[in-house]
Amino acid sequence: RAVSLAQSYRNPFNSATTIDYELRSASGVVLEVYDLSGQRVRRLVDHYQEGGRYQVSWDGLDETGDPLSSGVYLMRLQALSRVETRKMMLMK
Repeated sequence: RAVSLAQSYRNPFNSATTIDYELRSASGVVLEVYDLSGQRVRRLVDHYQEGGRYQVSWDGLDETGDPLSSGVYLMRLQALSRVETRKMMLMK
């Protein structure tokens, strides 16, 4: 597979979750978190990366540093002309 986005772990989580992904080759990468209404709440990665495995932590905060409410969120990875999406549950 060109791009692989693993299910986050700890899921559900209350303080932080870890997101693992893998790129077969170098690419621009955008990893974002969305709420279920489709609104982006946080951009975690937005830069060029070499092929390989990567790990990013998300602390449940939005772009301005405010804590988000409990609920289901979507992590969305765009790279190598592909898009992968996974659900994660934030519980306070």
